[in-house]
Amino acid sequence: MVEGAGDKLMREMSERKIYSVSELTQEIRGLLEENFDYIWVKGEISNFRVPPSGHFYFTLKDPDAQIRVVMFKSQNVLLKFLPEDGLQVICSGRVSVYEPRGEYQIVVDLLEPKGIGALQLAFEQLKERLEKEGLFEPAHKKPLPFLPQRIGIVTSPTGAAIRDILKVIERRFANVHLLINPVRVQGEGAGKEIARAIRQFNQLKDIDLLIVGRGGGSLEDLWVFNEEVVARAIFNSRIPVISAVGHEIDFTIADFVADLRAPTPSVAAELAVRNKEELQAAIETLGERLGRTIKTGLEDLRSRVEISLRVLGDPRRRLRDYHQRVDELWGHLSYTVSQLLLRKKQIVAKLEKEVQLLSPLSQIGSWRNSLSQSHQALGSAVIYYLKLNRQRLSSRVEKLDSLSPLAILRRGYGIIRKELSGEIVKDTKQVDIRERLRVKLYKGELTCSVEEK
Repeated sequence: MVEGAGDKLMREMSERKIYSVSELTQEIRGLLEENFDYIWVKGEISNFRVPPSGHFYFTLKDPDAQIRVVMFKSQNVLLKFLPEDGLQVICSGRVSVYEPRGEYQIVVDLLEPKGIGALQLAFEQLKERLEKEGLFEPAHKKPLPFLPQRIGIVTSPTGAAIRDILKVIERRFANVHLLINPVRVQGEGAGKEIARAIRQFNQLKDIDLLIVGRGGGSLEDLWVFNEEVVARAIFNSRIPVISAVGHEIDFTIADFVADLRAPTPSVAAELAVRNKEELQAAIETLGERLGRTIKTGLEDLRSRVEISLRVLGDPRRRLRDYHQRVDELWGHLSYTVSQLLLRKKQIVAKLEKEVQLLSPLSQIGSWRNSLSQSHQALGSAVIYYLKLNRQRLSSRVEKLDSLSPLAILRRGYGIIRKELSGEIVKDTKQVDIRERLRVKLYKGELTCSVEEK
């Protein structure tokens, strides 16, 4: 039997594999993830954004192409630096497909800047940001105490730094009280320990100075002193802080924020306390100079006193003369005051007699009688005046009532007005037949129609 062309076409269509969009996308995703399981890609970051979820989304591009990139929060929290547009990076991850939009993308696990280490870039980024905030300003630096009594030390209890600090302070000023808050100085979480130790020292009232640091090491080893939490704890400390991190060539963010940077822990100890023997020697020298100055001053004063005695005589004699003169003046003053008081008493007695003779009590009685009579006369005049005005008012009210239109209306008259215009009608010529009028009576109104005139 020969197969027709139509039958052949139907058979081919029935054997053809038809994908849905989702199935095709899944197939493409499987192929990409199978053939590009783990790759390294370099390029420039653009359109970098961080939504509330905390994931990183950006485009990785070169002059000829671009590809979308996602780095989930579980991976990007491990980054020491913050990606930004224009940054050349090398990233590692796997190629995948975001099925809802049918876009292929790289899911990144590792990300590092190209040409510069991630730690160095993170250091530069944090340094620039804190410098803009003013954390490095000299105006915020606190002066170190001249002779601190209690010094707090934040470092590892087993490192070389603590041994160097203790050795130098023991040699320079052994009776300084030292308090050590042991912390880890490298590794995950060490920065939070250091910041917490600084805050704990600030809760004590009698700590004069803090030394925060560790011995030298690589950038990774010293990184904990580049963390923002440590920098802000140092900046917010009310106690002056000496930063003693690494060797002389090492610089950290803590060095820029601290009130004083020491190139090594040993130098930090030398800057914190003065040499006791040098201070004692200086005190002895100053004591000798003070003694010589006092001796010279006393000799000079003694010489001046002797000269004064020869020229002016014994001052005790002058003092006795002054005592006698004071006694004389005191006696004269007492007599003068007593005489003055006597004269004042005589004047007061004379004035009292005159006041008694001119007593106003009699005049007050006369004025009271006159006032009473005037009050009675005023009352009579007011009553007469009110009665007269009441009579006048009554007469005028009666006259006004007789002239009132209401009085005319009460006698049976009315006031006629046109209903529409309200014009008062005085003549029959003013109205027309069938025109409606309103008649105002003494009580009420009427509405009328003109039947005849």
